Amino acid sequence: MSQALPPPEERVPDAAPRIVVPVAAHGSAALGALVLSRIFFGLLALLTLIALVLVLVLWQKVGGMQEQLARQSGDSLAQSLEARTLARQANETVRDTAARLALAEGRLAEVALQRSQLEELMQSLSRSRDENLVVDIESTLRLALQQAQATGNVEPLLAALKAADVRITRAAQPRLAPLQRAIQRDADRLRATASSDGGDALQKLDELMRGVDDLPTLNAVAVRRGGANPWQPEPIPADAPWWERLLLTVRGEARSLVRVGRIERPEAVLLAPDQTFFLRENLKLKLLNIRLALLSRQAETARSELTLVAGSLNRYFDPASRRVQMAATLLQQLQLQVRTAEPPRVDETLAALATAAAGR
Repeated sequence: MSQALPPPEERVPDAAPRIVVPVAAHGSAALGALVLSRIFFGLLALLTLIALVLVLVLWQKVGGMQEQLARQSGDSLAQSLEARTLARQANETVRDTAARLALAEGRLAEVALQRSQLEELMQSLSRSRDENLVVDIESTLRLALQQAQATGNVEPLLAALKAADVRITRAAQPRLAPLQRAIQRDADRLRATASSDGGDALQKLDELMRGVDDLPTLNAVAVRRGGANPWQPEPIPADAPWWERLLLTVRGEARSLVRVGRIERPEAVLLAPDQTFFLRENLKLKLLNIRLALLSRQAETARSELTLVAGSLNRYFDPASRRVQMAATLLQQLQLQVRTAEPPRVDETLAALATAAAGR
């Protein structure tokens, strides 16, 4: 075993000089060092404690922050997953919507094509219907116009115009409005210029034909009567004696044998009885020709024949006779009617029909 070392004081070499330190000074220095060391250690311990407390506090804060970050990270992850899910769903929805939109666009294009085809078909049908309507109205009006021109009766033509107006009104096509206005104007003009189908003129002709045989000619002396005629027998008084009556009768017969007067047309007086008969028959034939001309709507022929009849009446018949005067008045009225009479016309309607048929 090793030997115990002696205390320091005892282990001082002998050769070293012994330093004697004062006891009091050495004790106070040691006490100050001890106090300082304790203060230092106390401060160090306090600082360590403060540092430990701060570390614990920081640790708790860091732990809280880590927990908060963990929760936020978890929430962010959950939100990210949810966002991805929503994004995937939205993407699927967008793809589905795009597919449906494409399908809807395809159907819309198909419907638009069908609509355009249907509109074209309807327009074609409408044009075809309008064309058929125009052609039908034109044929009906032309047939009625021919009938009116042949017979002089404008009632069938007016009925055809009215039926055409009704059909155009039912069709309700704006492009046929000019045609409807032209039909109405022609109908109004026909109603204004209608002359009761020429019945009045035919009646006057019949009256003239019936009275031709009773018209006195210029050489018909025996049938002339009137107070203004110098060759009229004087009236015999009823209370006159027989000899006076005989004398007046003989005087009247003698005066009737001779007539003195001025004759501008000698050929009228020189007519023989058979020539007078043929004159009357010829006059009747001319009146019949006038009647046929009126029925066939030949106004020029009727006017020329009326002029000839008026010339014969003024040349061969007695203008002083009342019957001749009445016949001359009837002839003048007939000439006026034939001069003002015009064949029925619907030119404006036919022009409008041509325009409508051309599609303008």
